[in-house]
Amino acid sequence: MLQKMFYIFVKIAVLFLLGLNVRRKDLLPSDGPAIIVANHNSHLDTMVLMALMPLSKLKDIKPVAAADYFFSSPKKAWLSEHVLGIIPVERGGAGRSEDPLQGCYKALEDGKVLILFPEGSRGEPEQMTDLKKGISYLAERFPSAPVVPVFTHGLGKALPKGSFLLVPFFCDIFIGEPITWKGNRIQFMNSLRERFAQLSTEKNFAPWE
Repeated sequence: MLQKMFYIFVKIAVLFLLGLNVRRKDLLPSDGPAIIVANHNSHLDTMVLMALMPLSKLKDIKPVAAADYFFSSPKKAWLSEHVLGIIPVERGGAGRSEDPLQGCYKALEDGKVLILFPEGSRGEPEQMTDLKKGISYLAERFPSAPVVPVFTHGLGKALPKGSFLLVPFFCDIFIGEPITWKGNRIQFMNSLRERFAQLSTEKNFAPWE
């Protein structure tokens, strides 16, 4: 209930404070197992993507985020789990007791839709960094699950990194055709990079200021 109320508020905020141009919204999966992957410039990224989903499906949409940030304190952990519905992933290789993607495997087994940012952390607005291979392990384990790439533009300016003040700004969301695992990790990652590159050139944007 708390999660639904929160995202009703987010939907209203997105509708009235941000101008959103969403291309091919019909490609967003509402049923799982499926994975939505997007570039990452702002804390708004997750909220806007979830706001695009039907409220009736909200319980089945699970963002994936860094445990060391979103679960760094009891208060943050409670909000992340009960309000945002986040699946925590441990970053770094040392001291891990199990596969860091175990929570993602379980969610996909349960038919959930994951929202994942394969760059790993928020970068500079509109500047994608290289993709981490974690997404390929999920695709390999669930080869029939569609991986839907989403390129966002403008959210890094609407809520810049380090800011807590939402700035009204027109934002674009480009949703691409899904890709699936074909048996080769390098091929999969290259296909995903190419799909993001195509989405990023769909519209000519003014230089980022």
